[in-house]
Amino acid sequence: MRLPVNHILPFAALILLGAGTAGAKDRHDGPPAPVTGPAADYPVVVGKPFTIGDTVWTPSDQLNYDAVGYASVGGEGLAGVTGAHKTLPLPSYVEVTSLASGKTILLRLERRGPMVNDVLIELSPMAAEQLGIVPGSHAPVRVRRVNPPEQERAMLRSGGRAPERMATPEGLLKVLRRKLTDRAPLLPPPSAPSVMPAAAGKTAISPVPAKLPVKPDVVKTDAVKPAAVKSVTPAPVPAPAVTGKPAAEGAFVVQAAAFSIEANARKAAKQLGADVTHTGKYWMVRLGPFANRAQAAPALEKARHAGYKDARIQSAD
Repeated sequence: MRLPVNHILPFAALILLGAGTAGAKDRHDGPPAPVTGPAADYPVVVGKPFTIGDTVWTPSDQLNYDAVGYASVGGEGLAGVTGAHKTLPLPSYVEVTSLASGKTILLRLERRGPMVNDVLIELSPMAAEQLGIVPGSHAPVRVRRVNPPEQERAMLRSGGRAPERMATPEGLLKVLRRKLTDRAPLLPPPSAPSVMPAAAGKTAISPVPAKLPVKPDVVKTDAVKPAAVKSVTPAPVPAPAVTGKPAAEGAFVVQAAAFSIEANARKAAKQLGADVTHTGKYWMVRLGPFANRAQAAPALEKARHAGYKDARIQSAD
């Protein structure tokens, strides 16, 4: 006797199998989980040199970056507590201090800018509000690169705010303001700024220094040969102290470096097109004089580009 064959059951099994396979595929093809943790700050991009006007900016992964300058407030492309910088890696984290109030916040750098030479950093509206900076103004600030804990990084990545830092003491603020004042007006800060003072009780900058540090390659102790010592006459030389151009009253000069050996000073002066002034036991290399600081600014930048990072503008009196 033949049994009846149910032709519906095989089709039902195929339908169920297909549904199960489609469900498994849907579970695997969903959107990827968002990246969290330290991996969310990678990849880190440094980028290629670029030009703003006549100035070439070279991005670099400088861990000890510490500079003073001016901050502007941007809007387009900046959300949360973020900012734009010309040379630091993207992303990276900096502490920004208002030199007016001493207030310090943590900020995440996310894009290049600002595309003007006389502004150091551009702040998002939220960052400016936290720091107490009014939009439309150029506020004096200090920018220092830091490596914050992951918890604070996550706060900034999610659009929130990290806890404010301890307020900078007034003693250190005075040093930082003086550092900013000594900078030439309307000129960009150097790509590799000099090390800033670490404590309020230690003033690293004096208004008119008696001598300036020089480049490492000229700090070497110059050995004086016995023959050279014998040729020096002990009697005082009645020659005038200034060997270069006379400085006009109330003028400014750019002091590039100080040397203990006249020959080294004259070599540096020839390189810069500067003059040599004998002050005490040091030979000073100076450019100028100039009528005001604005006229002295290009000479200051020239000296710094030549490697004299401690060059500064000072009174010629």
